[in-house]
Amino acid sequence: MQGKVELYTDGACRGNPGPGGWGVLLRYRGAEKELYGGEAETTNNRMELTAVIMGLKELKRPCRVRIGTDSQYVLKGASEWLEGWKRRNWKTASKAPVLNRDLWQQIDELVQTHEVSWEWIRGHSGHAENEKADSLANQGIDELALDGSGAG
Repeated sequence: MQGKVELYTDGACRGNPGPGGWGVLLRYRGAEKELYGGEAETTNNRMELTAVIMGLKELKRPCRVRIGTDSQYVLKGASEWLEGWKRRNWKTASKAPVLNRDLWQQIDELVQTHEVSWEWIRGHSGHAENEKADSLANQGIDELALDGSGAG
């Protein structure tokens, strides 16, 4: 396993569903990389999951990764619910289909390569890295709006 990587992820949506964005602050050996993007019609949870996926896809070799998120949905899904969903063929405990299964399956596949730990961060509480990920997610939405108006 390579050195420790920190991923701070966030998703945002204006309307739920509505235009959404995702942001990632990746830190490795003191260097930082910022990633962001957006989708015209999505949900906040899909953007939270997409941020994790895009951050993990950026890693070129197996790493020890700490993922910081302000989303209880992401944290609990990844650390508590995922194994049960797989055992039940992607059904919840109440037998309903798992929402966002396509994204959860990508996360499940991506975390197999790495040694991943999850950390919950209280959103909008002044945590610098979480605030940066939030800002990047909103930048993803802002640039979608620009692209949609013919600018750019």
